[in-house]
Amino acid sequence: MNYYELLFTTITTEDYQQDLLINALGEIGFDTFEELELGFKAYIPVDDFDEAKLIEQLLPYRDLFTFSYEVTLIPQKNWNEVWESNFEPIEIGNEIYVRATFHPAKPEFPYEIVIDPKMAFGTGHHQTTSMMLAMMLENDYKAKNVLDMGCGTGILAIMASKLGAAQVTAIDYDPVCYESTIENSALNQIDNIIPLCGSKEVIPDEQCDTILANINRNILIDQMERYAEVLKTDGEIYFSGFYETPDLDIITDEARKYGLKYIAHKKDKEWVAAKFVK
Repeated sequence: MNYYELLFTTITTEDYQQDLLINALGEIGFDTFEELELGFKAYIPVDDFDEAKLIEQLLPYRDLFTFSYEVTLIPQKNWNEVWESNFEPIEIGNEIYVRATFHPAKPEFPYEIVIDPKMAFGTGHHQTTSMMLAMMLENDYKAKNVLDMGCGTGILAIMASKLGAAQVTAIDYDPVCYESTIENSALNQIDNIIPLCGSKEVIPDEQCDTILANINRNILIDQMERYAEVLKTDGEIYFSGFYETPDLDIITDEARKYGLKYIAHKKDKEWVAAKFVK
């Protein structure tokens, strides 16, 4: 699959302003982002790119701060080269070390996750993914049946397995993410992840103990009823991919309709990861 890379140059007065652009792009199909010193890069499959829709989506922010962008075609064959030049290992506290195959191992970390990202979202660099990983460390996954929605590279599914989950179903609508989850599961010697390509329509009817959903606000709202249907009573659900204001209140109100109670959340800049219980 070929992608477009959009290089955004931003001049902002507040850190959250750039995040507004990233969130807006996520709502129209951009699925991977790389933050830079003076802006960021955003990636979208060629078939999903609509510049007229992009212009319309960005219009509300033109009067708030200054930004510009350049569009470059990234053929699929060049994706690994792009990431090998930019992807640095990350650490979540002293517990989790996320690296690519071309980085050295650090056996002193209790949990090491090896990711070859290709063109799949979820390397742990974005605040939403790192917060989800941090929240996972605080909760029990032993012998649990877990559902990971919008799995990207499979990083959260792999973490759930390493934390002792009995079975993890990992779902993403993007075939590249589906293949990436299979490959990264093998890299981490994980054999209890069931990858599926699709959206809420492929969620199994089997009841699960825990749901991980790091997508974006609109998709979470659209899929939340289905999540609640397959989540056991007293089961936990973790949402991320949205802002504290106004998104957290909107997510909480929607969750309440389906018997999902807000428990707590983490915040990094304006991004949020939140825990709910059924």
